[in-house]
Amino acid sequence: MLKKILLLCLLTLPLLATPVLAEDVEVVIKTNKGDITVTLYPDKAPKTVANFLRYVDEGFYDGTIFHRVIPGFMIQGGGLTPDMQKKPTHDPIENEAKNGLKNVRGAIAMARTRAPHSATSQFFINHRDNPNLDYPSFDGWGYAVFGKVTKGMDVVDAIAAVKTTTRNGRKNVPVEPVIIESIRRK
Repeated sequence: MLKKILLLCLLTLPLLATPVLAEDVEVVIKTNKGDITVTLYPDKAPKTVANFLRYVDEGFYDGTIFHRVIPGFMIQGGGLTPDMQKKPTHDPIENEAKNGLKNVRGAIAMARTRAPHSATSQFFINHRDNPNLDYPSFDGWGYAVFGKVTKGMDVVDAIAAVKTTTRNGRKNVPVEPVIIESIRRK
């Protein structure tokens, strides 16, 4: 009998190690401009939410910055330090932009390169509705939305209003760093 119980435990262990998120998850993005509460949608973007939460749980975002700020478009962060150094990331994830979620004001989406499946840690918050980023977008893929700001759009607006410059070959960089102090599950 003990052997059967042990075998059952060993067989179910991998299931316990893989988190399954059936309900929405909230996180708080603490910045030096204020807090932003975001609700994540694991039912619509399971791989994207799992990837984001992996970085959250590792404390990866602590001390990164919003390094690209374009008012009336979006604020982007989650990959660079205040001295504009890229942090090492995990492997890129599959683009889940076909999930029906839209790049509307307040939606959080994964940033990526021109390659559709290149998102790692960087994300952006839409400052306005950006239907051109939805699937199928101008490049055929779109940008995967995985949540929405539920509190703190005034903070997003304040970040979008900061003065920007060109720094280290990057445009739209805040003159004074907008620091992501932490991102934590609520």
